[in-house]
Amino acid sequence: MICFPNCKINLGLSVINKRPDGFHNIETVLYPVQLFETLEIIKASDNKCSYKTSGLTIKGNIDNNLCLKAYEILAADLDLPLVKIHIHKKIPIGAGLGGGSADAAFMIKLLNDMFQLLLSSDKMKYYARQLGSDCAFFIDNKAVFAFEKGDLFEQINLNLKNYFIAIVKPDININTSKAYSGIKAIKKEKSIKEIIELPVYEWKFNLFNDFEKTIFKTYPEIKNIKAKLYDSGAVYSAMSGSGSAVYGIFENQIYLKNIFQNCFVWQGKL
Repeated sequence: MICFPNCKINLGLSVINKRPDGFHNIETVLYPVQLFETLEIIKASDNKCSYKTSGLTIKGNIDNNLCLKAYEILAADLDLPLVKIHIHKKIPIGAGLGGGSADAAFMIKLLNDMFQLLLSSDKMKYYARQLGSDCAFFIDNKAVFAFEKGDLFEQINLNLKNYFIAIVKPDININTSKAYSGIKAIKKEKSIKEIIELPVYEWKFNLFNDFEKTIFKTYPEIKNIKAKLYDSGAVYSAMSGSGSAVYGIFENQIYLKNIFQNCFVWQGKL
């Protein structure tokens, strides 16, 4: 069976405070974007579970791959057959776009369909939350206000279908743990849940990503991407998550690959 995991962007990201467990309480809005990759699983015929990739290179220890972990936690509870997994990677890694989390969540959904596990949405989110803070978002894959560790959600009425988006990622990968180490949590006057209700053209002056302040100091080229997106006509631009991808939201279709020639660039409709 085949499915097509998509990425997400963060519309604002506010770090509220540090938790006793070492994580941070945050507020953000997660919004799905139709930049897809391909995930395929088939039953293994040789009594051996396998995993392979194509497309963008996935670095690191294969044992830490979230797709494999998703299979393992379901298999431990539900005695699943062995499978062969193939991912064609198109969502940049270390970008703040949630590609690995999407793969893991879609793996859970695909296994649920393939083996007729009859898992509810809540049960799939239960498994997804064991894999990462934003994994559970991709189970329902709808715009949400996310809070606490970013893994608890409230549905919101937000529709950006009349807008276009450009995602630009430089050849920089941001370590999320390191990004959090530079954050100073400050109490905000307004919640992102309130700010997101403003017209999109007002977000520029009200909706912020707390990571930008420290990341932009370390990587001024990321700050320059945001400036260029605004110069190109974006009504709103921000870094997604802890970066390094920056997106711009536009009222009209745009073509920016000639402006960001040394970066990954994806453009499409929201």
